[in-house]
Amino acid sequence: MSSASSNEDCLGWAARDASGVLSPYKFTRRAVGRDDVSIKITHCGICYADVVWTRNKHGDSKYPVVPGHEIAGIVKEVGTNVHRFKVGDHVGVGTYVNSCRDCEFCNKKLEVHCAKGAVYTFNGIDMDGTITKGGYSDYIVVHERYCYTIPDSYPLASAAPLLCAGITVYAPMMRHKMNQVGKSLGVIGLGGLGHMAVKFGKAFGLNVTVFSTSISKKEEALSLLGADKFVVSSDQKEMEALVKSLDFIIDTASGEHPLDPYISILKTTGILVVVCAPSELKFNPLGLLLEMRTITGSGVGGTKDIQEMLNFCAAHKIYPQIEVVPIQYANEALERLLKKDVKYRFVIDIENSLK
Repeated sequence: MSSASSNEDCLGWAARDASGVLSPYKFTRRAVGRDDVSIKITHCGICYADVVWTRNKHGDSKYPVVPGHEIAGIVKEVGTNVHRFKVGDHVGVGTYVNSCRDCEFCNKKLEVHCAKGAVYTFNGIDMDGTITKGGYSDYIVVHERYCYTIPDSYPLASAAPLLCAGITVYAPMMRHKMNQVGKSLGVIGLGGLGHMAVKFGKAFGLNVTVFSTSISKKEEALSLLGADKFVVSSDQKEMEALVKSLDFIIDTASGEHPLDPYISILKTTGILVVVCAPSELKFNPLGLLLEMRTITGSGVGGTKDIQEMLNFCAAHKIYPQIEVVPIQYANEALERLLKKDVKYRFVIDIENSLK
């Protein structure tokens, strides 16, 4: 294994401007360093973040943008220092590909909270000053610390969405001890994140209630995903009947919505975790003060959590619901994502469509 293989062309799809329209794009990846792993990408999940940065919604897009941070693939080369991985291993890469590796958070394997700022998988600035380019491409070079073993028994297409959607709900569930058999969990919103929260909740032995604005999701929530209860959040009577009944709630709904009805549904000392990002959240603090309730936020997890989650999903046969599409369909898929027309995560078949 060479410690610094020569650079080679990487084929990807990129957005050139705020229209967000993706088209083929050739660029160069860095050479494989001593601690690096070069990964042939087989699959890449489509996340709302791909919309945000291809369309410059935060005003900080660095074009051309090659999106994609739910990456699964096969190791094709390793640096001389790499001992965790070998050629042929199945691996994943998530939302970040670097951090300082020296601060209190990196030392606790919570690299996403790196004091100097984690380097995001795309549209980030890497340690060498180059702009990171994501998984809508045929291969990627990553420091081994930010690669994860995908158990051989677990399909690579299914693994991709775990690297963002999955870990975004798994990490706070573990942190707040939402894995206690017999406790009750509410899940607000039933998209890419919400459906994984339901699956984890059931695997942890929780009683799971899904809250949605759309009655059309009831059948799938109950029969396909195994939720115990489905509540239309606009039904005031149903909501009031649940006051003080749940131990935990995970809020995955990105649209504007009031929090007070959900806060009142928490038991005394209950916890509500926000993993979505509406422009603002409004609530009456009395709902927290009088019942010692907690509202907390969470993003993706650290490297330890991500590996633990992948192993857990393989052991318990937990698979996201996915729709596999070719790269040529990426623009339509992003449009459909905006319309919430996906059950529940698009995954691009990079290996068979990016030529």
